[in-house]
Amino acid sequence: QVQLVESGGGLVQAGQSLRLSCVASGNRRNLFNIGTVGWFRQAPEKQRELVASIRSDGATNYADSLRARFTISRENAKNTVYLQMNSPKPEDTAVYYCNLRINRPGGPSDFWGQGTQVTVSS
Repeated sequence: QVQLVESGGGLVQAGQSLRLSCVASGNRRNLFNIGTVGWFRQAPEKQRELVASIRSDGATNYADSLRARFTISRENAKNTVYLQMNSPKPEDTAVYYCNLRINRPGGPSDFWGQGTQVTVSS
């Protein structure tokens, strides 16, 4: 079983940068080497959407509207993935979730963290 724990959320003013962290643990070493990690977010009364992802080979993907301001990165030795949020706006307010997708025979498996709240004030 895989456990994901997010941290780093909080209340910030518009334009004040913050960095979210996602730490993975389980019965295997270097979990991020065998799957894709994604950051998702869900605002009140809106559907969950992809923010950014990073594959085991390091390739990244971003929501087009966030590419210029957000950066996903990884420290494999710490089993930690980060989301750097620069120039956040009030519309970025949401619960941010960490996801690990592992491809296995029979189909992929998804693991989710509990989420961390990010609130951006004007």
